[in-house]
Amino acid sequence: MNTSTIDRYTLKHYTRLIISFFGSLLVLTVYQYATLYFKGVVDVIFGTSFFIALVHQIGYSSLVGVLLAFPFNFWENLRPRYGFNLVFVVLLLLLMIEAMLISYFCTALVPLGSDLLGYSFEDIQMTIANSGGISWVLPLGFIGIVGMFFGLYKVSSKHYHHISKMYPFTIILISMFIATLFIEGKPIDHNKTQYLALNLYDSSTEDTSYNSDVEYPLIKSKPVPNVLGEYFQLKENKPNIVFIMVEGLGRDFVGEGAEYGGFTPFLDSLTHKSLYWENCLSNTGRTFGVLPSLLGSLPFGKSGFMELEKYPNKLTLFSILKNNGYHTSFYQGTNSSFDNVDRFLSSENLDFILDKSGFGKNYQMQAEDAAGASWGYPDKELFKKSMSLPREAQQPRMEVYMTISTHEPFIPPRQDFYEAKVGQILSEKDYDRKTKKVIEKNDNVFATLLYTDDALKYVFEAYKQQPNYDNTIFIITGDHRLIPIPQRNNLSRFHVPLIMFSPLLKQTKKISALNSHFDVTPTLLALLEANYELKMPKKVAWMGDALDMSEKFRSKKQIPLMRNKNELKEFVDGEKLYSDGSIYELDENMDLSSAFGGSKSEAKLKAFKSMNAYVTNKDKIIPDSLAIFSVKKEKFTDSEIIWINSVYNGQNFDKVYMIARELAFEREYKKSLLLSRYILSEAPSHIDTKILTGRVNVWMGNYDTSIEILKDCIKMNPNYIDSYSALFDVYFWSERSKEAMELIDQVERNSSSAHEIEDKIERARRQAQKKGMAAAMKKKNRSDT
Repeated sequence: MNTSTIDRYTLKHYTRLIISFFGSLLVLTVYQYATLYFKGVVDVIFGTSFFIALVHQIGYSSLVGVLLAFPFNFWENLRPRYGFNLVFVVLLLLLMIEAMLISYFCTALVPLGSDLLGYSFEDIQMTIANSGGISWVLPLGFIGIVGMFFGLYKVSSKHYHHISKMYPFTIILISMFIATLFIEGKPIDHNKTQYLALNLYDSSTEDTSYNSDVEYPLIKSKPVPNVLGEYFQLKENKPNIVFIMVEGLGRDFVGEGAEYGGFTPFLDSLTHKSLYWENCLSNTGRTFGVLPSLLGSLPFGKSGFMELEKYPNKLTLFSILKNNGYHTSFYQGTNSSFDNVDRFLSSENLDFILDKSGFGKNYQMQAEDAAGASWGYPDKELFKKSMSLPREAQQPRMEVYMTISTHEPFIPPRQDFYEAKVGQILSEKDYDRKTKKVIEKNDNVFATLLYTDDALKYVFEAYKQQPNYDNTIFIITGDHRLIPIPQRNNLSRFHVPLIMFSPLLKQTKKISALNSHFDVTPTLLALLEANYELKMPKKVAWMGDALDMSEKFRSKKQIPLMRNKNELKEFVDGEKLYSDGSIYELDENMDLSSAFGGSKSEAKLKAFKSMNAYVTNKDKIIPDSLAIFSVKKEKFTDSEIIWINSVYNGQNFDKVYMIARELAFEREYKKSLLLSRYILSEAPSHIDTKILTGRVNVWMGNYDTSIEILKDCIKMNPNYIDSYSALFDVYFWSERSKEAMELIDQVERNSSSAHEIEDKIERARRQAQKKGMAAAMKKKNRSDT
């Protein structure tokens, strides 16, 4: 007998691999349900759902077994051990992928689907880092999976009954797989790898061709009615508009009847002093869509409007109010490049943007998580920073806040204090057993809600000291509902409160009609246009219409809902909700019950998807003639793109900046500027790159251009010390001592880090003194002559 015959692995070994693979999946399924049980999401571990999931895992194992049987046989016949080793590695990789997807599901409570296509690698890295990070648990988990798989393979030899022929075995596997197709399952039950693969396939093959003669389908044929007019006593001057978008603020946590009420006492009290829409829907289930939906009533595109490679012409509340004399600003405590927020805001020509880079040493960042990552500045620090900035009393303002504290990893300042308050509330309120269990298991989440509520109370008190507080309209809403807390149904993640508070209100009202973020911008503009001479485009294009002001519950609107990036699976059609193939009836408590007749709603969703793709891909939201700010897009030649791609291969922009910086040090100025232009075209808020362009220009002798760029950097971020440092160098080299002395006053007034460039400040003073002495001597010599 030759060696190859002895060493060749047989069907017996292959079957043991597949059995071990299924056994490992079974262990991962137990892990999933145990995790969800201890988080309070499910009531039992080994319930009906678990056994349905078990059947799906059998089906998935069968499918994998069928697909890998032939490569195994082929490679083993070609060269012994190759087939076995190949299948072993593939199965191990599939187990690791499944383990990561289950961990994601246990955190997000939704499976990762085609939305994966909507996130860049940098976005995923940042999300993982700020949701607990990749710590020692991950490699330990991988070691555990390898050990479990290998151990089950070893154990299987004792209980294995030999199957002598290949094809009967494959028929059994195929039969098992087909059987699972007839067993209905929810996302919790599905194998997560199979779910992801099917979603990616469906998304990439979906037909979104647009068949209509209407060139601009979103343009409104009738004016939006002024439904707010009777509730406001507006003044002669235009009011300030302040938006506060609270991360994760779902309706389940705010107002009367909230399932998890009691943790937002300030907001609860505010609902009684405001126009309060208790049944508002965010149009996306994640933060990526709130800005375009709430402030622009804009369609989604493929993966969210801000992800579009090229923005179409558009109208937003930002651009219209800026065109009418408003000062526009945006405040956020985290990195504004995440989700392309900075790129979207740049296209709207905002006057001021504050993000993580603009706070300075006087403000305390959120505590680092176990992986050593910090999401940014917590909510109260954000509000304190905003309140420290000067405001012009004579100019109306539109200010937009995006909070971050109520986001993973839920580490509020004074965490022990707020968690103790959670315990106190639990002891005082009569929650049902399940709700109480969820709160106990997620006390850090509810502690963060209490912290954010306190921060909101602070900022409202602080605004009373700001110019024209009595002429300000505040709008508070959630970007979506908190993800880690169990949801009642498929609509819960979109269900958020909408609160409109103002000293200008004549009356308050609780409104139960169903609305969405799409309706806010059209409604506000209708109010302003009815009372002031606004410069408005002749026609507007909105996804929404006027807010429904009915006190009684009703649902008259058609509202598309994008669950995640690239996942447009929900559609509200009057009092029905179409959700991923199922149709539900919607009641006044926002509960869902099974219904019939989903084909019409499904057809409407399909028609919307086609229109959505058409207007965003073909630039057909509004024509050029209606655009207030034309969308600027950096243009690069083919040869420039090839060179950029040769040095930029998917790194984050901080690493690309280092390449541009190194090129500048090597006096490759044109290449450095080209790479910098590319970075800024994709990440306009990357201030280090902008400063670099200022430095490179002065090294090339372009003093005026350099000064203009660096002044813009200071305007963009008045606290960032590197901008001042670079500008002091330019003034020194160009001997502009007068401007340098003015810059000293500016840096000491605006930046908390002026001490870091004390040497350059002293150098500027010496140069100004020397220049003054020279001028005095010259004057003296003239007088002596």
